[in-house]
Amino acid sequence: MRGAIQYIILNLSQDVTGTPKEAELNDNITIFTRILDGLLDGYDNRLRPGLGEKVTEIKTNIFVTSFGPVSDTEMEYTIDVFFRQSWKDERLCFKGPMEMLPLNNLLASNIWTPDTFFLNGKKSIAHNMTTPNKLLRLKDDGTLLYTMRLTISAECPMQLEDFPMDAHACPLKFGSYAYPVSEVVYTWTQGAAKSVVVAEEGSRLNQYHLIDQTAGTEDIYTSRGTYTVMMAHFYLKRKIGYFVIQTYMPCFMTVILSQVSFWLNRESVPARTVFGVTTVLTMTTLSISARNSLPKVAYATAMDWFIAVCYAFVFSALIEFATVNYFTKRSWAWDGKKAMEAQQPKKKDPLALSKKPNNTCSAGMNYTTNLTKDTSISTISNSTAVQLKPSETKAPDPKKTYNSVSKIDKMSRIVFPVLFGTFNLVYWATYLNREPVIKGAV
Repeated sequence: MRGAIQYIILNLSQDVTGTPKEAELNDNITIFTRILDGLLDGYDNRLRPGLGEKVTEIKTNIFVTSFGPVSDTEMEYTIDVFFRQSWKDERLCFKGPMEMLPLNNLLASNIWTPDTFFLNGKKSIAHNMTTPNKLLRLKDDGTLLYTMRLTISAECPMQLEDFPMDAHACPLKFGSYAYPVSEVVYTWTQGAAKSVVVAEEGSRLNQYHLIDQTAGTEDIYTSRGTYTVMMAHFYLKRKIGYFVIQTYMPCFMTVILSQVSFWLNRESVPARTVFGVTTVLTMTTLSISARNSLPKVAYATAMDWFIAVCYAFVFSALIEFATVNYFTKRSWAWDGKKAMEAQQPKKKDPLALSKKPNNTCSAGMNYTTNLTKDTSISTISNSTAVQLKPSETKAPDPKKTYNSVSKIDKMSRIVFPVLFGTFNLVYWATYLNREPVIKGAV
């Protein structure tokens, strides 16, 4: 009975004061509130840690959540990262029941934070939905971890001589805006090899392969002092499939179409003219559209060389037709007409020849001559006329007058395809088998 009464009294006391766990939690909250109030009491966030004593070391690492897109015309790329910085501020050391103290991002405005900026950044966005995407952790020895989510648009210098079989190294450079190396030094948290990580499904690229990433450090010397610059390079290899479908195949087919005119008769002037002019205009349109997706660089790219050679083949086919047409006017077709006109009066010659012997014979001989002789002479003349008529009235060979094939066309049917095939072998073997030169890489 006495034990039951004690148990009821204990339960009533717990209901009034709360459970032991809740009491312990309330005590911890009270303790950390007092710790934070004590840490910030007299804390000056305008002064860096270790001022006048030692250099402040900022350890950084980057986790890339998404990479892309990449703009060739603007020569820039977009990247979404978790940017982490860690440093030690001995003024924030504390003793409490927890080794790591999770803090709200509002505290970041009350303590000193590095003045990190991105050297090649064009535009940066700090995400604030639904609250500022920032994380702050404080260890009992004064070490701070400061993480924020950023979307950065940065410059990516591109050398497009090998376009579209090119590769690039897009840098991301950051460092302290005001503190030289004598005051603040940046280092990689886990070394240069492991401090830049890209998520497995983080690539948002349609025209590129993200093949690798590296990290390094560089010192910049200015009139205000030496500054540490952290660099991360992202290596991109362009996908060629889109350009094969949109540019290379149409150019290839246009050149083949221009060579079809070699197999048309040289008298087919309208058909061959349409082939030549249409293919030249098509190549002009393809060359203009191919340049629209690139910045206005002053040098020729690999695609420009291919289009230029294709344009030369198409234009040469048109010039070849003009040459053939020029010589056609003085060739078999013209001579054949002249030959037929010249042979028209010769059709009367057999009659003249058949009459001429009779007249000569009648003039030079007496009418009383033997009839057998006259018969023999007339027979000879008639036979002569019969023998001359087929040879003189024979029509010219149609193969030599119409639908004739020029020797230039015969040569072009072989020379043009061979030269174009050789060019393609050399072109693709040169650009596909060599390693692209990446300038500016670490």
